[in-house]
Amino acid sequence: MTSSSTSPAVGRALDVLLYLAARPGPVPGATLVRELGIPRSSAYHLLTVLTERGFVVHYPDQQRYGLGVSAFEVGSAYLRHGSLELLGRPAARRLAARTGEIAHLGILHGADTLYLVKERPARQPMPVTLVTEVGVRLPASLTANGRSILAHLGAPQLRALFGHSSSLVTRTAHGPASLRALRTVLAAELAQGYAREDEMITDGMQSVGACAFDHTGTPVAAFSVTRRIDRASTPVARIADAVRDAARRLTGAMSGTAPAGWF
Repeated sequence: MTSSSTSPAVGRALDVLLYLAARPGPVPGATLVRELGIPRSSAYHLLTVLTERGFVVHYPDQQRYGLGVSAFEVGSAYLRHGSLELLGRPAARRLAARTGEIAHLGILHGADTLYLVKERPARQPMPVTLVTEVGVRLPASLTANGRSILAHLGAPQLRALFGHSSSLVTRTAHGPASLRALRTVLAAELAQGYAREDEMITDGMQSVGACAFDHTGTPVAAFSVTRRIDRASTPVARIADAVRDAARRLTGAMSGTAPAGWF
């Protein structure tokens, strides 16, 4: 890689980010220095600055570096302003029609779920009022939309998002209240192929979510369906099938790659 001749520091910083983005996981600093051909002192100075700004995460026990939350947010912003909403809206509309319930498309924004699209079915016997409007952010640890994405992240990424806090924010009497509890929930939801949220955001409401993947196999967005528990006549498994189908369609539309056998 070669850096810009007019602004070598900027070019080298971008080289570092692109290099880390192409790796399957955190890499040793020495490896990064060697493969990029950047002077050692300059490389570690760049890594320090990028770490301070949240673009890079340093794992001191392993002496490795990986992408940070700020890098993820930049990528998410691109998707928000680009094709994701255009590709996702028709799928959300079909999902709402298929289930007869409200459908959402959301992404991670830091440790929150950010809702990009909301579609209502043409006919709904009893209209439902939700807090999940477009542009609303809610704790990703509580939403089916957010947890379906979090379930595919590694332990270092979860620590970067939630730190080592022994307590997580809750809105009702339900939901994981610690990072350890969240990991337990995520493991179970990863195994079943979808996330389920019962009354963690609003009493009496249930959501089912599943995520879509980009061309690198990274979970970048998720669909979810929200309904009233007291009127939930369709089995959760059937709702999950519809949500997963929407996620599969969006993955294909983005030329994405899901984990082997996922869909």
